[in-house]
Amino acid sequence: MESNLEEAINEWHTSVNAGDLQRSMHAVGDPIIVLGPRGAGPITPVQFADWVEHSGIRLVPRSWHPVSERLMVVEEDATWPDSRTPTRVATVFRVAGAKVTAALRLPDLRSALELAYICREMAASE
Repeated sequence: MESNLEEAINEWHTSVNAGDLQRSMHAVGDPIIVLGPRGAGPITPVQFADWVEHSGIRLVPRSWHPVSERLMVVEEDATWPDSRTPTRVATVFRVAGAKVTAALRLPDLRSALELAYICREMAASE
């Protein structure tokens, strides 16, 4: 049986890859913290759905790396409408309940794992 962490991340990928705006809004927390090439910070579920629509990104999971009960790094092949050649990226996901509350996309698995371990240690020391 899948954990809430895996279920939430699977739902996030399914909604984003389908371009389903309503489903995308329901897959994320309010706010969701994002990190990507165009910036970082908290956004609303509506803003997240706008990103799904405007980016046209598709992210195919390739490997899963659990970090804690709430953190997972997923290595993905990313494609966009203007470039069908996949680009390998990695995303640090944080989940609360059944929703993704952070999606921090980095250019490679090593960077994502380093950030995830830092986040885990920061949370543990609060």
